[in-house]
Amino acid sequence: MQQQPIEQPAEHSTKPSIEQSALVQANTVDSERRKTLGTLGLFSLIGASGLIGCGGGSSSTNNSTSSSSTTTTTSTASSTQVSSAASSSGSCTLIPTETIGPFPLSTLLNNSLVLRENIAEDKTGVPLQVKLKLVNVNNNCSPVSAYVYIWHCDKDGLYSGYSSNNNAGQAGKTYCRGIQYTDTSGVAHFTTIYPGWYAGRITHIHFQIFLTTYSSTAQSTAISQMAFPAAVTTAVYNSSLYTKGQNTSVTSFAADNVFSDGVEYQLATVTGSVAEGYVAELEVGIAV
Repeated sequence: MQQQPIEQPAEHSTKPSIEQSALVQANTVDSERRKTLGTLGLFSLIGASGLIGCGGGSSSTNNSTSSSSTTTTTSTASSTQVSSAASSSGSCTLIPTETIGPFPLSTLLNNSLVLRENIAEDKTGVPLQVKLKLVNVNNNCSPVSAYVYIWHCDKDGLYSGYSSNNNAGQAGKTYCRGIQYTDTSGVAHFTTIYPGWYAGRITHIHFQIFLTTYSSTAQSTAISQMAFPAAVTTAVYNSSLYTKGQNTSVTSFAADNVFSDGVEYQLATVTGSVAEGYVAELEVGIAV
């Protein structure tokens, strides 16, 4: 069996841990702050049919009735919708800072070819649309215009751009990486595949936000990671494309060395099915 990449020890409880080429997010949120900010709630996201803004939207299903986050799951024979939480109108939360990890390939930011919506290249997997909505926590959750860089492993747990014993043969490759500029609603759109897994980490997508320009030396405003609902991940890894099967190394967020302190503000709302593909949406609060 091919060995898989393992996140470096810096990913344990030393948030934020950032490689030297990337600059630290201006506003760091630690575990205790996440708990105290729980009353702010989280953005209620919709599925593939559209996006909603903070405080309104034609497809909004916000219905926050308490200060605690809630999780809802609706399943049919053909599709699944999993919502991370609901938030009250006009309320948003600063995204927690996470480690940039050992595979950011920041030098790729100097190449204009990375500015692309479809980042899958020739990689196979369950189709995934990623929609990150940036909102300003200092201005009534108004949309933010910025560049968003995302990267993740392929269905087999490999990262492009690096070649090592546990990530062999991937040097010079650029799959599952890309940058998009947000639209007028503050949303950055990407087309990719559902990430696989590798020993030591639960399913996730890395993202980095640049307000004005992007490069390997540009200052970023936020660095964090998106988490996925367990029910969706289980369904994907049961499909024939994901030959590794279920993640046996990390079976819960509590056991993950990044998300063990909570995913209240990083758990995507996911809609769709294995057959038709999924849409993952997340509101990302930043301070501008």
